[in-house]
Amino acid sequence: MKKLRVAVLFGGRSAEHEVSLVSAASIINALDPNHYEPVLIGITHNGRWIVHEKALQMLQQGKIETNISAFPAADPTVRSILLLDYTAADIFAGEMEIDVIFPVLHGTYGEDGTMQGLFELMDIPYVGAGVLGSAVGMDKVIQKQLFAFHRLPVVQFLSFTKNDEPQKAPDKLAEIEARLGYPMFIKPANLGSSIGVTKAIGTDELKKAIGVAFEYDRKIIIEKSVENAREIEISVLGSDELRASVPGEVKPTREFYDYQAKYEDTSSLLNIPANLPENMKKNAQQLAIKAVKAIDCSGMARVDFLLTGDQLYVSEVNTIPGFTKISMYPKLWEASGLSYSQLLDELIRLAMEKHQQKKQLKTHATKITDWYKNN
Repeated sequence: MKKLRVAVLFGGRSAEHEVSLVSAASIINALDPNHYEPVLIGITHNGRWIVHEKALQMLQQGKIETNISAFPAADPTVRSILLLDYTAADIFAGEMEIDVIFPVLHGTYGEDGTMQGLFELMDIPYVGAGVLGSAVGMDKVIQKQLFAFHRLPVVQFLSFTKNDEPQKAPDKLAEIEARLGYPMFIKPANLGSSIGVTKAIGTDELKKAIGVAFEYDRKIIIEKSVENAREIEISVLGSDELRASVPGEVKPTREFYDYQAKYEDTSSLLNIPANLPENMKKNAQQLAIKAVKAIDCSGMARVDFLLTGDQLYVSEVNTIPGFTKISMYPKLWEASGLSYSQLLDELIRLAMEKHQQKKQLKTHATKITDWYKNN
């Protein structure tokens, strides 16, 4: 059987660039060489696409040692990656056909629907959520509004844009304090990996935290803190038929599960499966599937919860969850009976299946007359 040529995309223009490199390394190493031919495509911080067997090392070291750059062809009749000489863009260096794309691009310009729109134009199967699910999954504000619409439990929150400048307006600060109370969390609306997230316990901290969040996004979300909450996570897999993994629990050694706790400090505890009553496990799994459906997500997703007493709050859905060795998404599936390599097989199968289904859809209206030819 012919091997599938899998383009693994990593890096990108997001603040989560470095996390992407670690996730990609794990995926590349786990792809079964008997079934797949991985094509490494690294995207630099400034957006240059590199196709090279050492693309991962180049991005890790910050040294791009090739003149060849990749240009995705938005023409669906090509279905290839075009290769051009970066030093002389008019010199064509060939093309590379791709069977399926595996995006490992965390954050903006990768997880937010922009890249998925490009894949749709290229007419190449790709792993994960589509344009809409990706865009909504990236925006914490729109996501929570949809959760609330579907009557899923969420914590109280407020959102502001940079033009609002709430950190400079005493009346807006007073409104935030009155409606949410301290402590509270301030986050960029469109970013993950806990980058730019701050916990505030007073007015001065609140103003500073708002400024930090606006360094990463033009829109922010401010959430009421659920004190002493347990952090529960569930992995979801599938397209039309979704299934949920066993729940896991994160016990960070830091005050909350920030960037350092997720990737640098390996002392945080991951309890898999989480120690929960059976009825609560089932409730969490049902809520996870409802949350994924609420934002029109498919393929893969990790749903994060806050648990206090017997109350579960849906925190967020991550449409391209971390795939590092210590990441919860693959670990939860492993605990549910699906190994890392089997998980990759299933994700690629789902991508191919979804693409085939879309190819069956009509793209031309039934002709009644040729009226348009004379207009």
